Amino acid sequence: MNANEPNVLPPRRKTRQVTVGDVTVGGDAPIRVQSMCSTDTRDVRKTLEQIHRLEEAGCEMVRVAVPDREAAAALPELIRNMQVPLIADIHFNHRLALEALDAGVAKVRINPGNVGGEARAKEVIRAAEAAGAAVRIGVNSGSLERDLLEKYGYPTPAALAESAARHLAFVDDLGFHNVVSSIKSTHVPTNLAAHLLLAEQTDVPFHIGITEAGMPPYAVTKSAAGLGPLLMHGLGDTIRISLTTDPVDEIKACFDLLKALDIRVTSPEVVACPTCGRIDIDLEEVVRDVESRIADIKIPIRISVLGCAVNGPGEAREADIGIAGGKGSGILFRDGELVRRVPEDRLVDALEEEVRKLAAEREALA
Repeated sequence: MNANEPNVLPPRRKTRQVTVGDVTVGGDAPIRVQSMCSTDTRDVRKTLEQIHRLEEAGCEMVRVAVPDREAAAALPELIRNMQVPLIADIHFNHRLALEALDAGVAKVRINPGNVGGEARAKEVIRAAEAAGAAVRIGVNSGSLERDLLEKYGYPTPAALAESAARHLAFVDDLGFHNVVSSIKSTHVPTNLAAHLLLAEQTDVPFHIGITEAGMPPYAVTKSAAGLGPLLMHGLGDTIRISLTTDPVDEIKACFDLLKALDIRVTSPEVVACPTCGRIDIDLEEVVRDVESRIADIKIPIRISVLGCAVNGPGEAREADIGIAGGKGSGILFRDGELVRRVPEDRLVDALEEEVRKLAAEREALA
Protein backbone atom coordinates (compact mmCIF):
# COMPACT_ATOMS: atom_id res chain seq x y z
CA MET A 1 0.00 0.00 0.00
CA ASN A 2 2.92 2.32 0.66
CA ALA A 3 4.55 3.22 -2.64
CA ASN A 4 8.01 2.69 -1.14
CA GLU A 5 7.33 -0.91 -0.12
CA PRO A 6 8.50 -3.65 -2.51
CA ASN A 7 6.24 -6.50 -3.55
CA VAL A 8 8.01 -9.35 -1.76
CA LEU A 9 5.42 -12.06 -2.36
CA PRO A 10 5.92 -14.58 -5.18
CA PRO A 11 3.72 -13.98 -8.22
CA ARG A 12 0.30 -15.57 -8.31
CA ARG A 13 0.11 -18.96 -9.95
CA LYS A 14 -0.70 -18.68 -13.64
CA THR A 15 -4.17 -20.11 -14.12
CA ARG A 16 -6.75 -20.18 -16.85
CA GLN A 17 -9.48 -17.55 -16.50
CA VAL A 18 -13.04 -18.75 -16.07
CA THR A 19 -16.33 -16.89 -15.94
CA VAL A 20 -18.97 -17.12 -13.23
CA GLY A 21 -21.84 -15.07 -14.58
CA ASP A 22 -20.31 -11.66 -15.23
CA VAL A 23 -17.44 -12.23 -12.78
CA THR A 24 -14.04 -13.43 -13.98
CA VAL A 25 -12.02 -15.81 -11.81
CA GLY A 26 -8.37 -16.69 -12.22
CA GLY A 27 -5.91 -15.33 -14.77
CA ASP A 28 -5.25 -11.70 -13.94
CA ALA A 29 -8.60 -11.15 -12.19
CA PRO A 30 -8.56 -10.06 -8.53
CA ILE A 31 -8.92 -12.73 -5.86
CA ARG A 32 -12.71 -12.95 -5.54
CA VAL A 33 -14.48 -12.92 -2.17
CA GLN A 34 -17.48 -15.14 -1.69
CA SER A 35 -19.74 -16.55 1.01
CA MET A 36 -22.62 -18.97 1.49
CA CYS A 37 -26.08 -18.20 2.83
CA SER A 38 -27.01 -19.77 6.16
CA THR A 39 -30.73 -19.48 5.43
CA ASP A 40 -33.12 -22.15 4.21
CA THR A 41 -33.02 -21.56 0.45
CA ARG A 42 -36.71 -22.41 0.23
CA ASP A 43 -37.41 -19.28 2.29
CA VAL A 44 -36.88 -16.80 -0.53
CA ARG A 45 -37.55 -13.67 1.54
CA LYS A 46 -35.00 -14.48 4.25
CA THR A 47 -32.47 -15.72 1.73
CA LEU A 48 -32.72 -12.55 -0.34
CA GLU A 49 -32.39 -10.41 2.77
CA GLN A 50 -29.12 -12.17 3.56
CA ILE A 51 -27.91 -12.00 -0.04
CA HIS A 52 -28.52 -8.25 -0.14
CA ARG A 53 -26.55 -7.76 3.08
CA LEU A 54 -23.73 -9.84 1.62
CA GLU A 55 -23.76 -7.75 -1.55
CA GLU A 56 -23.63 -4.56 0.48
CA ALA A 57 -20.62 -5.91 2.39
CA GLY A 58 -18.74 -6.52 -0.88
CA CYS A 59 -19.43 -10.21 -1.53
CA GLU A 60 -18.84 -11.01 -5.20
CA MET A 61 -20.46 -14.45 -5.45
CA VAL A 62 -23.06 -16.10 -3.21
CA ARG A 63 -23.60 -19.83 -2.76
CA VAL A 64 -26.83 -21.40 -1.52
CA ALA A 65 -27.66 -24.95 -0.50
CA VAL A 66 -29.93 -26.90 -2.86
CA PRO A 67 -30.91 -30.01 -0.89
CA ASP A 68 -34.20 -30.73 -2.64
CA ARG A 69 -36.46 -29.76 -5.54
CA GLU A 70 -38.28 -27.11 -3.49
CA ALA A 71 -34.96 -25.32 -2.95
CA ALA A 72 -34.18 -25.65 -6.67
CA ALA A 73 -37.56 -24.12 -7.49
CA ALA A 74 -36.65 -21.03 -5.44
CA LEU A 75 -33.53 -20.28 -7.50
CA PRO A 76 -35.09 -18.27 -10.35
CA GLU A 77 -36.62 -15.73 -7.98
CA LEU A 78 -33.32 -15.38 -6.12
CA ILE A 79 -31.47 -14.78 -9.40
CA ARG A 80 -33.97 -12.16 -10.54
CA ASN A 81 -33.52 -10.15 -7.36
CA MET A 82 -29.76 -10.20 -6.79
CA GLN A 83 -26.78 -8.43 -8.35
CA VAL A 84 -23.96 -10.97 -7.96
CA PRO A 85 -23.69 -14.47 -9.46
CA LEU A 86 -25.52 -17.29 -7.68
CA ILE A 87 -23.82 -20.63 -7.02
CA ALA A 88 -25.83 -23.79 -6.28
CA ASP A 89 -24.33 -26.21 -3.76
CA ILE A 90 -25.23 -29.77 -4.75
CA HIS A 91 -24.59 -33.04 -3.00
CA PHE A 92 -25.57 -36.59 -4.02
CA ASN A 93 -28.43 -35.77 -6.42
CA HIS A 94 -27.28 -34.86 -9.92
CA ARG A 95 -30.86 -34.00 -10.94
CA LEU A 96 -30.76 -31.04 -8.55
CA ALA A 97 -27.66 -29.77 -10.36
CA LEU A 98 -29.51 -30.06 -13.66
CA GLU A 99 -32.50 -28.18 -12.26
CA ALA A 100 -30.22 -25.48 -10.83
CA LEU A 101 -28.53 -25.01 -14.19
CA ASP A 102 -31.89 -24.89 -15.92
CA ALA A 103 -32.90 -22.18 -13.41
CA GLY A 104 -29.96 -20.05 -14.53
CA VAL A 105 -27.36 -20.31 -11.75
CA ALA A 106 -23.90 -19.09 -12.71
CA LYS A 107 -22.10 -22.05 -11.18
CA VAL A 108 -22.78 -25.40 -9.54
CA ARG A 109 -20.61 -26.89 -6.85
CA ILE A 110 -20.41 -30.68 -7.08
CA ASN A 111 -18.22 -33.53 -5.96
CA PRO A 112 -18.24 -35.88 -8.99
CA GLY A 113 -17.56 -38.77 -6.64
CA ASN A 114 -20.89 -38.48 -4.85
CA VAL A 115 -23.39 -37.66 -7.61
CA GLY A 116 -23.99 -41.25 -8.70
CA GLY A 117 -21.17 -42.16 -11.04
CA GLU A 118 -19.41 -40.87 -14.14
CA ALA A 119 -22.47 -40.95 -16.40
CA ARG A 120 -24.40 -38.60 -14.11
CA ALA A 121 -21.40 -36.35 -13.54
CA LYS A 122 -20.96 -36.15 -17.32
CA GLU A 123 -24.60 -35.15 -17.67
CA VAL A 124 -24.04 -32.24 -15.24
CA ILE A 125 -20.91 -31.08 -17.07
CA ARG A 126 -22.69 -31.14 -20.43
CA ALA A 127 -25.61 -29.18 -18.98
CA ALA A 128 -23.22 -26.57 -17.53
CA GLU A 129 -21.51 -26.27 -20.89
CA ALA A 130 -24.85 -25.74 -22.66
CA ALA A 131 -25.90 -23.14 -20.08
CA GLY A 132 -22.60 -21.24 -20.20
CA ALA A 133 -22.18 -21.88 -16.47
CA ALA A 134 -19.13 -22.76 -14.41
CA VAL A 135 -18.56 -25.85 -12.29
CA ARG A 136 -16.67 -26.01 -9.02
CA ILE A 137 -15.18 -29.42 -8.35
CA GLY A 138 -15.16 -29.70 -4.56
CA VAL A 139 -13.09 -32.22 -2.61
CA ASN A 140 -13.39 -32.35 1.17
CA SER A 141 -11.46 -34.44 3.65
CA GLY A 142 -14.77 -35.86 4.87
CA SER A 143 -15.92 -37.13 1.46
CA LEU A 144 -12.97 -38.91 -0.11
CA GLU A 145 -13.56 -41.87 -2.38
CA ARG A 146 -13.31 -45.27 -0.73
CA ASP A 147 -10.43 -46.48 -2.88
CA LEU A 148 -8.32 -43.47 -1.90
CA LEU A 149 -9.05 -43.99 1.78
CA GLU A 150 -7.96 -47.62 1.39
CA LYS A 151 -4.83 -46.55 -0.49
CA TYR A 152 -3.70 -43.81 1.91
CA GLY A 153 -5.35 -44.87 5.16
CA TYR A 154 -6.88 -41.46 5.90
CA PRO A 155 -7.36 -38.09 4.15
CA THR A 156 -3.70 -37.26 3.58
CA PRO A 157 -2.60 -34.32 1.41
CA ALA A 158 -1.69 -36.78 -1.34
CA ALA A 159 -5.14 -38.40 -1.14
CA LEU A 160 -6.92 -35.06 -1.43
CA ALA A 161 -4.75 -33.91 -4.31
CA GLU A 162 -5.19 -37.22 -6.15
CA SER A 163 -8.98 -37.03 -5.74
CA ALA A 164 -9.10 -33.50 -7.12
CA ALA A 165 -6.72 -34.33 -9.99
CA ARG A 166 -8.80 -37.37 -10.89
CA HIS A 167 -12.01 -35.34 -11.13
CA LEU A 168 -10.34 -32.51 -13.03
CA ALA A 169 -8.93 -34.97 -15.56
CA PHE A 170 -12.42 -36.40 -16.05
CA VAL A 171 -13.82 -32.93 -16.74
CA ASP A 172 -10.90 -32.02 -18.98
CA ASP A 173 -11.42 -35.17 -21.05
CA LEU A 174 -14.94 -33.92 -21.74
CA GLY A 175 -13.47 -30.73 -23.18
CA PHE A 176 -14.99 -28.56 -20.46
CA HIS A 177 -12.70 -25.84 -19.13
CA ASN A 178 -14.91 -23.38 -17.22
CA VAL A 179 -14.06 -25.09 -13.96
CA VAL A 180 -12.76 -24.12 -10.51
CA SER A 181 -11.24 -26.57 -8.04
CA SER A 182 -11.43 -26.57 -4.26
CA ILE A 183 -9.75 -28.76 -1.68
CA LYS A 184 -10.85 -28.21 1.87
CA SER A 185 -9.65 -29.71 5.10
CA THR A 186 -10.18 -28.54 8.64
CA HIS A 187 -6.52 -29.44 9.34
CA VAL A 188 -4.42 -26.44 8.35
CA PRO A 189 -1.14 -28.22 7.46
CA THR A 190 -3.02 -30.82 5.37
CA ASN A 191 -4.87 -28.08 3.54
CA LEU A 192 -1.65 -26.31 2.57
CA ALA A 193 0.21 -29.46 1.53
CA ALA A 194 -2.67 -30.71 -0.64
CA HIS A 195 -2.89 -27.43 -2.53
CA LEU A 196 0.85 -27.37 -3.15
CA LEU A 197 0.64 -30.87 -4.63
CA LEU A 198 -2.35 -30.10 -6.85
CA ALA A 199 -0.90 -26.79 -8.06
CA GLU A 200 1.89 -28.72 -9.78
CA GLN A 201 -0.66 -30.68 -11.84
CA THR A 202 -3.19 -28.16 -13.14
CA ASP A 203 -3.82 -24.59 -14.24
CA VAL A 204 -7.40 -24.64 -12.92
CA PRO A 205 -8.21 -21.71 -10.59
CA PHE A 206 -8.49 -22.56 -6.89
CA HIS A 207 -11.25 -21.63 -4.48
CA ILE A 208 -9.60 -21.73 -1.05
CA GLY A 209 -10.97 -22.04 2.46
CA ILE A 210 -10.63 -23.91 5.73
CA THR A 211 -13.69 -26.07 6.27
CA GLU A 212 -15.42 -26.36 9.65
CA ALA A 213 -13.27 -23.61 11.15
CA GLY A 214 -15.87 -22.94 13.85
CA MET A 215 -16.73 -19.84 15.82
CA PRO A 216 -14.81 -16.56 15.78
CA PRO A 217 -12.46 -15.32 16.99
CA TYR A 218 -10.63 -18.67 16.79
CA ALA A 219 -12.11 -19.48 13.37
CA VAL A 220 -10.77 -16.23 11.93
CA THR A 221 -7.33 -16.95 13.38
CA LYS A 222 -7.38 -20.54 12.10
CA SER A 223 -8.51 -19.45 8.64
CA ALA A 224 -5.82 -16.77 8.46
CA ALA A 225 -3.22 -19.34 9.51
CA GLY A 226 -4.45 -21.71 6.81
CA LEU A 227 -5.12 -19.32 3.96
CA GLY A 228 -2.30 -16.84 4.52
CA PRO A 229 0.44 -19.33 3.51
CA LEU A 230 -1.56 -20.37 0.43
CA LEU A 231 -1.93 -16.76 -0.67
CA MET A 232 1.74 -16.08 0.04
CA HIS A 233 2.62 -19.01 -2.23
CA GLY A 234 0.57 -17.36 -4.97
CA LEU A 235 -2.31 -19.83 -4.66
CA GLY A 236 -5.96 -18.86 -4.52
CA ASP A 237 -8.33 -17.23 -7.00
CA THR A 238 -11.49 -17.10 -4.90
CA ILE A 239 -11.70 -17.20 -1.13
CA ARG A 240 -14.15 -17.86 1.67
CA ILE A 241 -13.48 -17.66 5.39
CA SER A 242 -16.09 -20.04 6.80
CA LEU A 243 -17.51 -18.94 10.15
CA THR A 244 -20.21 -20.38 12.38
CA THR A 245 -21.91 -17.00 12.56
CA ASP A 246 -23.57 -14.41 10.33
CA PRO A 247 -21.99 -14.94 6.87
CA VAL A 248 -21.67 -11.18 6.43
CA ASP A 249 -18.83 -11.39 8.97
CA GLU A 250 -16.99 -13.63 6.51
CA ILE A 251 -16.71 -10.85 3.95
CA LYS A 252 -14.89 -8.45 6.26
CA ALA A 253 -12.58 -11.26 7.40
CA CYS A 254 -11.68 -12.09 3.78
CA PHE A 255 -10.96 -8.50 2.80
CA ASP A 256 -8.99 -7.96 6.01
CA LEU A 257 -6.80 -10.98 5.21
CA LEU A 258 -6.18 -9.83 1.64
CA LYS A 259 -5.40 -6.34 2.94
CA ALA A 260 -2.95 -7.64 5.55
CA LEU A 261 -1.03 -9.44 2.79
CA ASP A 262 -1.14 -6.35 0.54
CA ILE A 263 -2.78 -8.51 -2.14
CA ARG A 264 -6.11 -6.77 -2.59
CA VAL A 265 -6.60 -3.54 -0.67
CA THR A 266 -10.01 -1.92 -1.05
CA SER A 267 -10.10 0.31 2.04
CA PRO A 268 -7.73 2.10 4.43
CA GLU A 269 -5.56 0.09 6.79
CA VAL A 270 -5.26 1.43 10.32
CA VAL A 271 -2.16 0.27 12.15
CA ALA A 272 -1.67 1.07 15.82
CA CYS A 273 0.97 0.32 18.41
CA PRO A 274 0.19 -2.17 21.19
CA THR A 275 -0.71 -0.90 24.64
CA CYS A 276 2.20 -0.17 26.95
CA GLY A 277 3.06 2.00 29.92
CA ARG A 278 4.50 4.77 27.70
CA ILE A 279 1.20 5.60 25.99
CA ASP A 280 0.07 9.13 26.80
CA ILE A 281 -3.38 9.08 25.11
CA ASP A 282 -6.45 6.83 25.20
CA LEU A 283 -5.20 4.91 22.17
CA GLU A 284 -7.98 2.34 22.04
CA GLU A 285 -10.64 5.05 21.92
CA VAL A 286 -8.69 7.05 19.33
CA VAL A 287 -8.37 4.02 17.02
CA ARG A 288 -12.08 3.23 17.30
CA ASP A 289 -12.89 6.86 16.51
CA VAL A 290 -10.59 6.87 13.46
CA GLU A 291 -11.99 3.60 12.11
CA SER A 292 -15.59 4.75 12.45
CA ARG A 293 -14.89 8.07 10.73
CA ILE A 294 -13.21 6.56 7.67
CA ALA A 295 -15.52 3.54 7.24
CA ASP A 296 -16.95 5.01 4.04
CA ILE A 297 -13.58 5.44 2.29
CA LYS A 298 -12.77 2.77 -0.33
CA ILE A 299 -9.28 3.95 -1.29
CA PRO A 300 -6.10 2.13 -0.17
CA ILE A 301 -4.37 4.29 2.46
CA ARG A 302 -2.16 3.20 5.35
CA ILE A 303 -2.91 5.16 8.49
CA SER A 304 -0.72 4.95 11.56
CA VAL A 305 -2.12 5.77 15.00
CA LEU A 306 0.57 5.76 17.68
CA GLY A 307 0.40 6.69 21.28
CA CYS A 308 3.68 8.17 22.44
CA ALA A 309 6.69 10.18 21.37
CA VAL A 310 9.23 7.35 21.80
CA ASN A 311 8.63 5.15 18.76
CA GLY A 312 5.67 7.07 17.41
CA PRO A 313 7.34 9.59 15.09
CA GLY A 314 9.56 7.02 13.38
CA GLU A 315 6.82 4.44 12.93
CA ALA A 316 4.27 7.01 11.79
CA ARG A 317 6.59 7.96 8.94
CA GLU A 318 6.22 4.45 7.46
CA ALA A 319 2.53 5.11 6.78
CA ASP A 320 0.88 7.32 4.18
CA ILE A 321 -0.54 9.39 7.01
CA GLY A 322 0.16 9.08 10.71
CA ILE A 323 -0.32 10.63 14.09
CA ALA A 324 1.78 10.24 17.22
CA GLY A 325 0.13 11.34 20.44
CA GLY A 326 1.83 13.05 23.34
CA LYS A 327 0.88 14.79 26.54
CA GLY A 328 -1.81 17.19 25.51
CA SER A 329 -0.77 17.31 21.84
CA GLY A 330 0.23 15.20 18.90
CA ILE A 331 2.15 15.20 15.63
CA LEU A 332 0.60 14.74 12.19
CA PHE A 333 2.71 13.16 9.44
CA ARG A 334 2.12 12.62 5.73
CA ASP A 335 4.47 10.69 3.43
CA GLY A 336 7.11 10.68 6.14
CA GLU A 337 7.10 14.42 6.61
CA LEU A 338 5.92 16.40 9.60
CA VAL A 339 2.78 18.35 8.68
CA ARG A 340 2.11 20.09 11.99
CA ARG A 341 1.59 19.76 15.70
CA VAL A 342 -2.03 19.47 16.77
CA PRO A 343 -3.76 19.80 20.17
CA GLU A 344 -4.85 16.42 21.50
CA ASP A 345 -8.55 17.23 21.25
CA ARG A 346 -8.11 18.06 17.53
CA LEU A 347 -5.84 15.17 16.63
CA VAL A 348 -8.46 12.85 15.12
CA ASP A 349 -10.13 15.74 13.28
CA ALA A 350 -6.80 16.69 11.71
CA LEU A 351 -6.09 13.08 10.77
CA GLU A 352 -9.49 12.63 9.14
CA GLU A 353 -9.07 15.84 7.13
CA GLU A 354 -5.70 14.69 5.83
CA VAL A 355 -6.99 11.18 5.02
CA ARG A 356 -9.94 12.53 3.05
CA LYS A 357 -7.66 14.91 1.17
CA LEU A 358 -5.35 12.05 0.19
CA ALA A 359 -8.31 9.82 -0.73
CA ALA A 360 -9.65 12.53 -3.05
CA GLU A 361 -6.23 12.91 -4.68
CA ARG A 362 -5.87 9.16 -5.29
CA GLU A 363 -9.42 8.82 -6.56
CA ALA A 364 -8.78 11.62 -9.07
CA LEU A 365 -5.74 9.73 -10.37
CA ALA A 366 -7.54 6.37 -10.58
